[in-house]
Amino acid sequence: MYKIVGGDQREYGPVTSDEVRQWITAGRANGQTLASFEGSPWKPLSAFPEFADALRTATPPPLPAGTPPQAFPGQAMGQPMPGGMYGVQKGNNIAIAGLVLSILGICCVPFALIGLILSVVGLVQIKNEPQTYSTSKIVPILGIVFGLLWIGLNIVLFATGAFDEMMRNMQR
Repeated sequence: MYKIVGGDQREYGPVTSDEVRQWITAGRANGQTLASFEGSPWKPLSAFPEFADALRTATPPPLPAGTPPQAFPGQAMGQPMPGGMYGVQKGNNIAIAGLVLSILGICCVPFALIGLILSVVGLVQIKNEPQTYSTSKIVPILGIVFGLLWIGLNIVLFATGAFDEMMRNMQR
């Protein structure tokens, strides 16, 4: 017996392989749909050889005129699937870039400023759509901390005149 993760990230089953094939044929499951066979680790349906034929020939049957399309198991009609089209989460590249630039801000203050801005944008995106992103909130939070740290340190160095003193003491 199989268990399937629906578009709403809930488990469905146990169901037989025939029921899984019906879901594939109906377009309610596809090769990226996660499944587990009798407690085995979760993997995409495309990794199960018993569904290869069904996945290869899967084209949803034409619907009669006026019939609304079916949702994935447990998904309300008209609602977007959590985690994107196939329920797969993606990393938030803006938050990751913000962290990297914030860390590089120790060498170049504009990097810290850009990293701070990107980290804030990434954090807002992750907070607004947590089901879409696999990136943890800690990534943009660290970007914000590093960005503020380097910007604050440079403000202190300029305000105290320590930066000018360092520049004068540098060998040319």
